Parts: sequence; structure tokens; C-alpha cells
Amino acid sequence: MLFQDRSDAGHQLAEALKQLFVEKPAVVLGLPRGGVVIAAAVAKALGLPLDVIAPRKIGAPGNPEFAIGAIAGDEAIYREDLARKAYLESEIAREKKEAERRLALYRQGRPPLSLQKKTVILVDDGIATAATMLVSIRYVLKQGAKRCIAAAPVAPPEALEKLRREGAEPVVLYTPSSFFAVGQFYNSFLQTEDSEVISLLSHSAEEG
Repeated sequence: MLFQDRSDAGHQLAEALKQLFVEKPAVVLGLPRGGVVIAAAVAKALGLPLDVIAPRKIGAPGNPEFAIGAIAGDEAIYREDLARKAYLESEIAREKKEAERRLALYRQGRPPLSLQKKTVILVDDGIATAATMLVSIRYVLKQGAKRCIAAAPVAPPEALEKLRREGAEPVVLYTPSSFFAVGQFYNSFLQTEDSEVISLLSHSAEEG
């Protein structure tokens, strides 16, 4: 299966979510940046408000692209055996600051949507290691969400059980056994710019 682009994937994911009973009140949260494009299509199709969550990957010492964990708000998951405690504390503080900066930029002064006693649909453009999605699930449940749905166009099969163990219901369109990178399942996987995320969130807020 190949998705033409994130917009196409968003429409397909929205159709799958329409088949799932989503009790209201409910909100859609996109994981920046590409996940917000898909989340916007889902929110529009389901008639739900859209917001953003900004989990941040914790990179390994000397190899920041290799994730050893992730943070979202005050929630963190990590492989302590892969880094010293001082390094982890420093990286968590740095990435938390960057997450706060991004949320302020994306929301443009709007307050975050309340998650208390709501169904929350977390959306990303794909799940690879699942670290950022897992910590996002942990965060929204701690914020009082009554139900969490973790949705993405594509993820490896082993990721689904990880999501369930964290307390979420996975909705994934395609679970290939051969998985190298999310981008391999898209014909067009251009980088999403901050300006597009801001525009999508602002437009959704105006419509809402």
C-alpha cells in the first residue's frame, strides 16, 4: 500500500475511524509536524476539534537520531541502560523546553483543549519505534482522558501491542512486516513546515 501524500492518508484514516464508535466529547491531537496534516483531515471528517501535542524524542549519546526514549509534558519513557542519568536529565530538560516553544508557536496564544473525560484521538503520519506515540498516550491518560485512540496510516505489527499495553486502542491502516521508515509508504513525503501546522490549527479553531 502506498499513500499519495499525507492528505490522502488523512482521508483514508478518517474513513477507518468513521467505522469506529467515537463517543463525544472527543478531540483530535496531531503529533507535529506531519501528523498534524493527517489529524486535520481526521478532525474535519469527524467534526471534532483539533489541537496539537508535542512529544519529543530523546536521542542516544553521540547519536541523536537513535531514539532511546521520548517525553510529552511531564511524562517520559526511556532506556536508562543506554545513557547515564545526568545525560538523561539534561536531554529531558532540553527537549521539554523545545516542546513548550513549539506548542506556543503552533497554538498562537490559544489555550490547549481540555482532555478531561474526553475521547482523545492521537494521530501521527506513521509509527516507527512508537516512542513518541507511547509517551503521548501516557500523557493524555494522565490528563484525564477517558479513552485514547492511537491512529496512524502505517506501523509495524509489533507496535500495535505496545500501544495496547500503554492503554490505547490502535487504528492503523497498514501493518507491513517489512518496515524501514515511514516515508517508504508515501509517494510524496515532503517535510511539513511550521507555517503549515500553524495554518491548519488556526483554520480548525476558526471553524470550531
